[in-house]
Amino acid sequence: MHLSKITLTHFKNYDQQSAVFSARLNCFVGLNGMGKTNLLDAIYYLCIGKSYFAGNDKNVVQKNSDADFFRLDGHFLRKDKKERIIAKVIPGKRKEIDRNQVVYQRLSEHLGLLPVVIIAPFDVQLALDGSEARRKFLDNTLSQLEPEYLQQLIQYNKLLNQRNALLKRFAEERSFNRPLITTYNAQLVPLGTYIHEQRKEFLANFLPVFQDYYNTIANSQERVTYRYVSKLHDTDFAALLEKNIEKDRILQRTTAGIHRDDIEFKINETPLKRFASQGQLKSFVLALKLGQYQLMRQEKGVAPLLLLDDIFDKLDGNRVTQLVQLLLEREFGQIFITDTDEHRVERIIQAFDMNYKKFRIDNGTILERAVD
Repeated sequence: MHLSKITLTHFKNYDQQSAVFSARLNCFVGLNGMGKTNLLDAIYYLCIGKSYFAGNDKNVVQKNSDADFFRLDGHFLRKDKKERIIAKVIPGKRKEIDRNQVVYQRLSEHLGLLPVVIIAPFDVQLALDGSEARRKFLDNTLSQLEPEYLQQLIQYNKLLNQRNALLKRFAEERSFNRPLITTYNAQLVPLGTYIHEQRKEFLANFLPVFQDYYNTIANSQERVTYRYVSKLHDTDFAALLEKNIEKDRILQRTTAGIHRDDIEFKINETPLKRFASQGQLKSFVLALKLGQYQLMRQEKGVAPLLLLDDIFDKLDGNRVTQLVQLLLEREFGQIFITDTDEHRVERIIQAFDMNYKKFRIDNGTILERAVD
């Protein structure tokens, strides 16, 4: 699978720009703030239906212009079939994403068609932030792999929000309707149990893949592992919800469930967030994301797009070489790389005699550059 052409209109700092890509490797070079990351984000948006970097579509529309919308147009080739995806978005109104001139009725129907993995500098927060970041990593992966997972997760979150709102209303009204809460419990249990089992199975299969990538990137210098943390391991979800009803009533929120799950990362048997160097953190996250890529490729039967944003920062020269060699020698599909150093990636790529395209990004302008 690959993206052959993209057109951006009023997307972030782009007015209207187009680019035609190599099916294998594309390098976006330029100074910071010129739009390299924004171009990666446009590709991600076409695949997922939302920005990776902006929490709200209103932050995606081009600033300092009269535009109140943005539009993305991508031409993909997937399993020898052409796919044209167009996203038309006016923030505050219903966004439209159409596939081959047919508008999706539900945006969730699009997720998984064009698998994608993105690696960005702030992804180190996977290890450093709270548990929500690690659950998002799990959910992003499993939602692209299995449509049923996404549907059950959407329904779980909807019911969870309703249950929490009900608990708050009970507190405000100084009342409590236990049978009504029990009704919500009955609906949450099968959804939460399914999600927990899917996460547990995925993480068990994922561990050796992740460790292999880390050993390759870090040249086997450290031992890495993780542990899936969930109260559902040892306690039936229905019993857990029933046990916590009084606690939920007092705290006005649902205190047990898969929305509280976490992953505990370790390096050399110590907590990653407390003892890892910047280079180790970055290598750890790279291994997580590349492992995510491999499992997606196996399950989907197509090579996901791989978007790499400024990944060489804080990696020593040896790890940079190991990483690029890994990307070019293993079975990765189309790759997009951004870098502020125009010659760093080229020097390594040329050693492997690989065809690629180079684009200079200059203040929202995409300029294809001849490869030396």
